[in-house]
Amino acid sequence: MEQIKICVIGLGYVGLPLARLFSTKFETIGFDMNQIRVDALMVGHDATLEVSDDLLQSALKKGFKCTTKLEDIRGCNFYVVAVPTPVDVNNKPDLKPLWGASEVVGKVISTGDIVVYESTVYPGVTEEECIPVVERVSGLKFNVDFFAGYSPERINPGDKLHTVEKIKKVTSGSTPEIADIVDNVYNAVLVNGTHKAPSIKVAEASKIIENSQRDVNIAFMNELAKIFNAMDIDTSDVIEAASSKWNFIKLKPGLVGGHCISVDPYYLIQKAQVYGVLPRIMSSARRLNDGMGAYVAGQTIKCMNKKGILVKDSKILILGITFKEDCPDVRNTKVVDVYHTLQEYTDNIVVYDSYASPEVVQHEYEISIMTNSLESLKGKFDAVILAVAHNTFEGVDIRDFLTDRENGVVYDVKGILPRNIVDSRL
Repeated sequence: MEQIKICVIGLGYVGLPLARLFSTKFETIGFDMNQIRVDALMVGHDATLEVSDDLLQSALKKGFKCTTKLEDIRGCNFYVVAVPTPVDVNNKPDLKPLWGASEVVGKVISTGDIVVYESTVYPGVTEEECIPVVERVSGLKFNVDFFAGYSPERINPGDKLHTVEKIKKVTSGSTPEIADIVDNVYNAVLVNGTHKAPSIKVAEASKIIENSQRDVNIAFMNELAKIFNAMDIDTSDVIEAASSKWNFIKLKPGLVGGHCISVDPYYLIQKAQVYGVLPRIMSSARRLNDGMGAYVAGQTIKCMNKKGILVKDSKILILGITFKEDCPDVRNTKVVDVYHTLQEYTDNIVVYDSYASPEVVQHEYEISIMTNSLESLKGKFDAVILAVAHNTFEGVDIRDFLTDRENGVVYDVKGILPRNIVDSRL
C-alpha cells in the first residue's frame, strides 16, 4: 500500500485518541453513528476529556475530520474498528456493536484494503465473527481481496500519563506481509513502539489476560480486606508492611467497574467453557468483585448501627459515581451497587459528582446527581461515603457534611482520607 488513508470507526474513549494520533502522520477520518457526538467533536470538544480541546482543535485545523456519512469514508484503505464490547444482563459477550461496525466496513471496503480491530474480545472473534460479516456485506474474499489485523486497545480512561502515543501496542495481521504493514502504521505514531504477535488470536488473547489478571489480583485484595476488617485490622497497614518485600505486588482493594477489568474476563470465561474448561479462579474473582458494592453499603450500615444511627430513612451522601477518579466515565460503575443496596433502607440518598454527566447517569441508571455546590451539602447527612477519589474532594473536610460531626459516619472506599476522620474504610 503506497499511501495509507485511515478511518477509525467508533469515536469513544478508545477511538478518538487513536484517530487524533493517527492524524499527525496520516490522512485520517473518524466515523461514528452518533451525530451529536460528531457535531461536538467537529467544534473541538471531547466530552470524555480524553483529548484536550487544544489538541483536538489543532488536529481539525490540520485536516482531521469526523463524520456519520458512509460516503466520507469510502476512499479510505486502512480501517480501524474501536467500538465497545459489552456483556448482556447475563454477563454473556454482546458482539452486536462489533457486528454493526463490521457491516459498516463491508459497505465501504475495497480490494487491497485492511481492517484492524481494537475492541477487546476473546480469541477467535476477529476471524470467526467479524470477518465473515465483512465478506458477506462486501462480496470480497478474506486474505484474497482484503486483509485484517488486530491491535488491542490499551487506553486507560482519565490517565494523563499513559496516553495513547506512549503505550506500547501489540499488533498482528492475517498474513505475515499484512502483519508488517499494520505494525509499521502503528509504529509511525507510537513513542514506545510495538510488539508484533505471531497471530491475530495470540494478540486477542494477550489483551484479555491483561485485564483478567488485574481482576483476579484485585479480587484477592478485596478478599483480604474482608478478612482483615472482620479481624479489626487495617488492611492498608498490612499492605504497606507486606510491600517492604521486594517482590510483593502492591495493589489496593476497591470497587472494580468500568468497561475493561469488570467486563473483559467474561469474554474469556465464556469461550473457555466452549472448550470444556471451567475457569474457576476467574469466575470466583468476578463474583467477589461484583459483590463489593453491596459489601461497602453493608459496612456503612454496620457503622451506623454501632453509633446508634437509625438507618431507616437516614440521610446518606455518596461522593463520586464514576468508575474511577478524575474522569467522566460511568460505564459499569459499581458505585451504583452501593446506592441500590442503601436504597433498600432509605430514599434519602444524595449523589454528588462534578465529573459525571447528570444526563448520562439519569439515562443509564435512573439516578439523579446533585448539581449544587459542595458547600450547599454541608451539615445535612447522617453518613458520607467517599466512593471516588476525584481531585475535587482533595482538602475537603468530609465530616463537614454530617449533621453531627462526632456521631455521624464517614466510610472511605478509596483509603485516602486521614484516619482520624474515618469510621471505616475498605
